[in-house]
Amino acid sequence: MRIIIYFILLLSYSLTLHAQNTVGVIKNNSEAFNGYTLFSPNTSNETYLINNCGEIVHQWTSVYNPGVSVYLLENGNLLRAAKIPNDNVVFGGVGGKVELFDWDNNLVWDYTYSTNEVSQHHEVLPLPNGNILILAAKILTEVQAIQAGRDPNLITEGKIYSEKIIEIQPDLINGGGTIVWEWDIKDHLIQDLDASKDNFGNVANNPQLLDINFINENSNGGAANWLHFNSVQYNIDLDQLILSSRLLSEIYIIDHSTTSKEAASHTGGNYGKGGDFLYRWGNPQSYRLGNNSDKKLFGQHFPHWIPENLNDAGKIMIFNNGNSREIDKNNLPINYSSIDIIDPNVDINGNYNFNLVNGFEPQNLTWTYIDPVERKKFFSPILSGAQRLPNGNTLICSGSLGYFFEINSNKEIVWEYINPDTSNGILSQGSLASANSVFRANKYDVNDPVFEGKSLIPKRPIEMNSQINESCTLLEVNNYTNYNFKMYPNPVNNTLHINSKNKIINIEVYNILGLLIKNKKDENGIDSIDLSNLNKSIYIIKAYSNNLIISEKIIKN
Repeated sequence: MRIIIYFILLLSYSLTLHAQNTVGVIKNNSEAFNGYTLFSPNTSNETYLINNCGEIVHQWTSVYNPGVSVYLLENGNLLRAAKIPNDNVVFGGVGGKVELFDWDNNLVWDYTYSTNEVSQHHEVLPLPNGNILILAAKILTEVQAIQAGRDPNLITEGKIYSEKIIEIQPDLINGGGTIVWEWDIKDHLIQDLDASKDNFGNVANNPQLLDINFINENSNGGAANWLHFNSVQYNIDLDQLILSSRLLSEIYIIDHSTTSKEAASHTGGNYGKGGDFLYRWGNPQSYRLGNNSDKKLFGQHFPHWIPENLNDAGKIMIFNNGNSREIDKNNLPINYSSIDIIDPNVDINGNYNFNLVNGFEPQNLTWTYIDPVERKKFFSPILSGAQRLPNGNTLICSGSLGYFFEINSNKEIVWEYINPDTSNGILSQGSLASANSVFRANKYDVNDPVFEGKSLIPKRPIEMNSQINESCTLLEVNNYTNYNFKMYPNPVNNTLHINSKNKIINIEVYNILGLLIKNKKDENGIDSIDLSNLNKSIYIIKAYSNNLIISEKIIKN
């Protein structure tokens, strides 16, 4: 009889262990990069930092939904954009406020950039000098737009938005901040429609300028939101910024070394071109080279230079969303996303090469990822991003689905996660996720100096009724001997002892149904736990250090 009971318990445990999760961590194996993933769900006030097991290691709470980027700073502070009401500047991604929280979730600084004429949207980017870049949309009235050379037939809402960037030097003591640099696309336009209006010239001969009347196929046409910039990223070595226009399917690089006056002109700065484009890529028909078949980008997000010391360092990684990327035989769009890496050509002076036939190089990708089985399975029409990791893996955020996955160098999925924080509340394990979009996700090394001295004791996963998975560890190990780790005795009668070279600061005990029934915490370290009051059964013991979780099955006699 005892053998039968033991078998039933073991079977129950096995079924619990291998049940397929529907939210939270879906897959986690030994090739996943051991890190903490930061994200802020689009319809939530929460920002989460989770480990590879999907357990919350830290959390920040705002009174606002994101607006929309979020960054962890070197001192452990959290910089995020926040969404506040604006009845005049209206489109997806509009925020209006910048917030800075310390590690303990105290709001230490905020800055509002939202009026009847302008609003922050999508991006707030911390710079190495402590300043903050803010991406913003500014209203041009119909009269102003026409004077700038806009075709009146392409103004259907009585206005259009210009895109601008401001650099804020925050005043953390008195509040607010000072604008120390700015750039506006309205200063870098060209048109060949009306010689009596501003910016008249030869579009084909001036690829450093933006044609105010270029309308990309499948874009919003004459809508006010005709550009929809969605990202700004910085390269400290080049002192350059890279921008992304989703609706024109182009990326742009501009000089950040300019003064504000130079940034509004066509001269000055390290590259002598003021605020004009140093480089653009993705849709050469925008400057009258080629046609729609030459387009390389399709509503892209998060172009950025891959940081040094990583695979493909210095090259540009792009989440290419892939809206209407191809047309099938029935003239219907074929949509699929890809992660693309390009390596722009530069001359000995650092100028980007321009080909009179093909425009800005390159013509071919350095590296790309699409779903290897069925390409349309990987598709996010909006949002999203990708990040190269120190171990050579790539973290991908398919933002529309709130789905993060990590691929190794062979493009095999080694980690998967589905955001359970939705507009309908926190999901339970077993529920199917919807309305759970995320703008971007970023992964940080568990040994990053930002976490030095910080408490990172894992808590429960975000989702409710989460299953405990014995194989889920921050650092997947097959042989605990390398870590001098041992739980004994097993079977155990009363006291379970733990030896480990890693200081154990938290022990949790779960029954075979995955319910937490006992835990013990001590920042000074734990070497045993009393189990004498537990019934005879099988239990899962999870032992936590700051960078390692080890789970083991034990039998209580």
